[in-house]
Amino acid sequence: MDKIAKFTGVVARIGLWISGIGLVLMTAMIAAQVFFRYVLNDSLVWTEPAAILVMGWFILLGAAVGIREGYHLSFEVLLYLLPDRAKLVLYSISDVVVTAFGIGMVVYGWQLAAKTAGSTIPSLGFSGSVAFLPIISGGILVVLFSVERLARRAAGLPTSRFGDTAEH
Repeated sequence: MDKIAKFTGVVARIGLWISGIGLVLMTAMIAAQVFFRYVLNDSLVWTEPAAILVMGWFILLGAAVGIREGYHLSFEVLLYLLPDRAKLVLYSISDVVVTAFGIGMVVYGWQLAAKTAGSTIPSLGFSGSVAFLPIISGGILVVLFSVERLARRAAGLPTSRFGDTAEH
């Protein structure tokens, strides 16, 4: 389990770095667009679609890492009343549902990419399928990190939850 946790930790760190770089790139693209449009009175046609593509990457990669770290959405009101064993069962059910959602992201993202492979994003010249690669990649990471959480819990090891201070 330690080797798996180290591997997924490296993958998560890479995902966060890509997300952070993407956020900075998107901000720079939008700033350049504003400068060119309003100061130079000449728009850069590629910045808006490029910024949207980059945004898809940093949102979906960041969300996948959030799942690994226990920051995904959940309703925990009932959990305050339950014993620890019941909490673990509900956490596992939640991780199974999130895994299924990640599988759906991969399957349906792949289908969308296949259907748009013949089209082109006009101002970028990329295949339309490029727009769906973040969904597929994010889905793969969602599945990987959710399965890791399930495996850790099955092995009796802790998993991160929002608000926890312990590292795993």
